[in-house]
Amino acid sequence: MMDHGNDFSNWLDPDTSLKIFKCLDDPADLVRVSCVSRTWRDFVVENGLSKQLCLRMFPQLSRVACVVELNQNGVKGHAEVGSSRSMESLALWKDHRVFSYFARFCLSPIAMDCIAKAICASSTDNFPQESIDQTLEERDNIAGRFSYWSSSGQSNPNVPETLTYQLASQICIIKEINIQPFQAHFQMGSPIYSAKSVRFKMGHLKASLNDLSDEMFVWTYTSPEFPMAQENRLQKFILPEPVLCIGGILQVELLERVQRQEMDGLLYIWCVSSLCFSCSSSGDPVVTSIYC
Repeated sequence: MMDHGNDFSNWLDPDTSLKIFKCLDDPADLVRVSCVSRTWRDFVVENGLSKQLCLRMFPQLSRVACVVELNQNGVKGHAEVGSSRSMESLALWKDHRVFSYFARFCLSPIAMDCIAKAICASSTDNFPQESIDQTLEERDNIAGRFSYWSSSGQSNPNVPETLTYQLASQICIIKEINIQPFQAHFQMGSPIYSAKSVRFKMGHLKASLNDLSDEMFVWTYTSPEFPMAQENRLQKFILPEPVLCIGGILQVELLERVQRQEMDGLLYIWCVSSLCFSCSSSGDPVVTSIYC
């Protein structure tokens, strides 16, 4: 029909047209239909379809309060002046550009290990020799010394442990997390100090901490529990769907202790000798900023 100058959307009511356009589940398709005609482009922009598709892809974006578009120098553009109608139109176009770019980035990820640094562990047995920083070492033996993190000992197997990390970007897409339990070859029987299961949280720092007892982080995603094999090998935990981490904080929850140390009879988790995240992060941070 387009070959004869007819547009199917002219024969349909807006709600029906909207249902058809919402069937597009690839952001690239929205960009393509926006190039078909000015009418289609305006329909996509005015109905915020790029933003709606991003929200379906990554529900974590529902917490975003506003977006700011930056120029190529990373500077916020000047505020526009005009009627309320023109300002609303400018806001819709800005959202269309920002979320179209963001969706393109999400579909063209660069796989990388995106840990920037370790923040803290819930407990440490011997600091700094067995600190969380040891989990960032690729080797489990450095200059003849084993490299691993160890929790403090507990008599209750249900006491959990957490390892918290800062990612390399404020916006990352996490697909999988790999953990290798540590095997203590220097102890009788070479026990493996693993957890029984693991869970992952992602989020950001709180804007303010008025109470020192407050939790430091706001968690926007919590994964299901994954069982851990009691084996000294790199174990891959693939998330049900890629997760958008806004704020760049990831926490590993190690649940239920398994191995008791013969020397003191307490349960430990020495399980991490190698930890890495498979994710993607934005390679061009100057184009958009998203605020929660």
